[in-house]
Amino acid sequence: MAQTSILGRIGQLVRANINAILDSAEDPEKMLDQLVRDFTNNIAEAEEAVAQTVGNLRLVEDDAREAREAVSEWGGKAAAASRRADELRGEGNTKEADRFDELAKIAIRRQISYESQAKTLEQQAAQQTELADKLKDGLNKLRARREELVQKRDELVSRAKMAQAQADVQRTMKSVSVMDPTSEISRFEERIRRQEAQVRGMEEVSASSLEEQFASLEADEDELEVEARLASLKGGG
Repeated sequence: MAQTSILGRIGQLVRANINAILDSAEDPEKMLDQLVRDFTNNIAEAEEAVAQTVGNLRLVEDDAREAREAVSEWGGKAAAASRRADELRGEGNTKEADRFDELAKIAIRRQISYESQAKTLEQQAAQQTELADKLKDGLNKLRARREELVQKRDELVSRAKMAQAQADVQRTMKSVSVMDPTSEISRFEERIRRQEAQVRGMEEVSASSLEEQFASLEADEDELEVEARLASLKGGG
């Protein structure tokens, strides 16, 4: 029976451990989307099943009412035929009285048949009512569970977006840190210091070369003095 099948699926969905399903899912957001679709589809089937069950219930209730009316109608016909038979028998018309008694029996048989039919239909109506109530209850639970899933999905998506935004901020901050202008200034300052040190080194080298030149010049002057004195000695001699 279609209603019984959908009722079983409703029970499975309502009892399903959504958190466990999400924990084992590689992509919880996609899993939630799929679950929402499953619940939506089953809600549509449940609504159709409820409508069909309630429709069948109303038909059975109508048939049961008609059967009860027939019971009353054939009971009245049986009573009328029996009274007529009694009247005819009182008038001495036994043959006609027997015919009406036979009609009364036929009516009674019809009455009994409709009583049995009415009882069966009432039992069916009770079963249909119970099934309709279960389907309605399951449908309401499905709707509530679907709403819970939608809220959980929205919350998950919001958290995912927030986490992504935080990750973007962290990457931006990291990029800013890498491109920190103070670190660039520090490196530039260090380069200038090195250039300044190199200039000082060059100055020291230049100064050293100049001293050597003066020292050489002084050495030359000393040598000239030696030569002059030697010449004087020779001239004097």
